[in-house]
Amino acid sequence: YGMGSLVSTEGDVYSFGILLLEMFTGKRPADDDFDDTMNLNQFVKVALPGRVMEIADHGLITEGEQEKATTSSNTVHQTRRGKMQHQCIVSIFRIGVMCSEESPSERMKIKDALKELLAIKNMLLNDGRQRN
Repeated sequence: YGMGSLVSTEGDVYSFGILLLEMFTGKRPADDDFDDTMNLNQFVKVALPGRVMEIADHGLITEGEQEKATTSSNTVHQTRRGKMQHQCIVSIFRIGVMCSEESPSERMKIKDALKELLAIKNMLLNDGRQRN
């Protein structure tokens, strides 16, 4: 719940943001990488947007598709898919950071986080349908 211990919607939003960051980095807030000067939120924030693929859990990034690229049209598709994947990961990290801001008043509203996550889901699903 960040800096407080009272149960609140803002605390739940904080926990949700930390959960997103944990899932997509593969790191935990208590990992040895973090101390009083750097926490999970700050770790992700400094990587946005250019270094997100470095901090993303590599198990989440699809590379099997790249092995299938045998023609130039497949290669173009892989480049487009890679850019879309990068954009989605940046957006998810941004949501996680905004939900886990230290100050409750600076946190993203959960309904806004849901809208953005649904938009990311739809983008990924629509891309999958276009490939088939």
